[in-house]
Amino acid sequence: MTTASEPSVVSPGVSRHPLDPDPVRATKARAVFALGLFGALTGLFVGGVVPATVALVLARQAHREAYLSGGFLTGSVWLRRGERLAWTGLVLTAVVVVVAVVIGVVRLAEAPYGQDFAPDVD
Repeated sequence: MTTASEPSVVSPGVSRHPLDPDPVRATKARAVFALGLFGALTGLFVGGVVPATVALVLARQAHREAYLSGGFLTGSVWLRRGERLAWTGLVLTAVVVVVAVVIGVVRLAEAPYGQDFAPDVD
């Protein structure tokens, strides 16, 4: 472990400046993962669209912040996993919607047509 008086080492042989901040995991990375997981788990219930969409928006912001931080924000693995889960949730939702539309069209096609009332009998 390094103490406050020792410079920490980023990679072997390269020391950081003592005033450089320590690398920390981006809090948005955890949020993206959590929302992506929730979106994937609820994707079959069409409610997964909202958390998955929010996860993708946050992921874009987190990628931009990580790039601008110059390597001091970590968590790219969590971001990638969260994005994959969010896309999985959106795909599951799309599949459910397409299946529901196909089932609705098939049932509508099987419905009887013509007169829906009894004919007049004299």
